[in-house]
Amino acid sequence: MSQMSAPSPSSVEAAAGSPLARHRPHEDLQALLTGTLFVALGVIMYRHAGLLTGGTAGLAFVLHYATGWNFSLLFVAVNLPFYGLAWRRMGPVFTFKTFAAVGLLAAFVQWLPGWMAFDQLSTGFASVAGGLLMGAGMLMLFRHRASLGGFNVLVLYLQERFGWRAGRIQMGFDCAIVLAAMVVVDASQIAWSVLGAVVLNLALAINHRPGRYMAV
Repeated sequence: MSQMSAPSPSSVEAAAGSPLARHRPHEDLQALLTGTLFVALGVIMYRHAGLLTGGTAGLAFVLHYATGWNFSLLFVAVNLPFYGLAWRRMGPVFTFKTFAAVGLLAAFVQWLPGWMAFDQLSTGFASVAGGLLMGAGMLMLFRHRASLGGFNVLVLYLQERFGWRAGRIQMGFDCAIVLAAMVVVDASQIAWSVLGAVVLNLALAINHRPGRYMAV
């Protein structure tokens, strides 16, 4: 499943050491607003189609589908335990930007249904277009040293502390989310969600490579 998560510390440090000019505050603000808006559009499409994604957003989706509780509040709540680790692992600037991005995404997901509505939205289109929108938004955030929180900070800590492979731990978390989702989402929705995850991760893999974009 997809990961609403942070770039690795090594990539952040490599970018920080670049001789290129750093992003200015107004550029960071523009990226935070635009990136979270794009992700929120994807989330709204997924929610309308009954789909889910990975990471803490996926966990918030499962809880939302199971209980009917507000997705935005759930998303903020499930990210709270990770800020302390983010501060220690990635630094205060990254943590502050991530905190702001999580708050903005929660706000946009809450407000957007009052500004727009879908008369017709096919599940397949929602899966692909929503995945692309979330991938594009996450790229904007990553390139401005921010993220949407998630399990990535925890798995990086576990890898550093115990030597466990981060990729395997992340996959374990996402598989657990998928298994939990089977209780509240039917198999076809799971399949479309997996397609969306592939689209999102391809967008990140192709466009977020060390050395291709060095500004921070």
